[in-house]
Amino acid sequence: MKKSQLIEYLKEEGFSKRILEAFSKVKREKFVPKDLWDKAYEDRALPLGKGATISQPYTIATMLDMLNLKSSQKVLEIGSGCGYVLALMSEITGEKGEIYGIEIIKELTEKSKQNTKNYKNIKIYNRDGKKGFEEKAPFDRILISAASEEISKEILNQLKNNGVLVAPIGPKYLQDLVAIKRYQNNFKIISSKPGFVFVKLV
Repeated sequence: MKKSQLIEYLKEEGFSKRILEAFSKVKREKFVPKDLWDKAYEDRALPLGKGATISQPYTIATMLDMLNLKSSQKVLEIGSGCGYVLALMSEITGEKGEIYGIEIIKELTEKSKQNTKNYKNIKIYNRDGKKGFEEKAPFDRILISAASEEISKEILNQLKNNGVLVAPIGPKYLQDLVAIKRYQNNFKIISSKPGFVFVKLV
């Protein structure tokens, strides 16, 4: 599949113009191993090594849609992998957006820093994301790009009021993508989409 075909497919699936423009601007092949460049625009997950994957474009577009990103927002991605989603979020939030990535695998952290070096508003840290990123909180949006059984209160509390967190929640082989919104000290699921499979949050 060519990039233009992937964009057309995502357009047919009803994703917003802002999301489609981000996918158009970011070169997915730059974020996958060279031997997979010919598969970069197929709508499927691809291996990155060390048990990590780059999610399929449809899944990523769905997460971005559920996040409902706005210009100039401060965003955290936990499990930022190769940096592809960070780059897409940077395109959507614009130059005044602040994009933070946490990745526990050191090699992926270094690779993703290289992949996103042209984005001035992306900062990536090699650390355990299970407790979020308290030092940089609060965030307008938090994306967890790995599966867990539940979201800790510690991470939810790092959302700003009216902030949104999106994460795959459920057992190992099948999760729901869930969007949770903060209303003062209350947290409410505002949307949920079944049938996704993510690697486990480590």
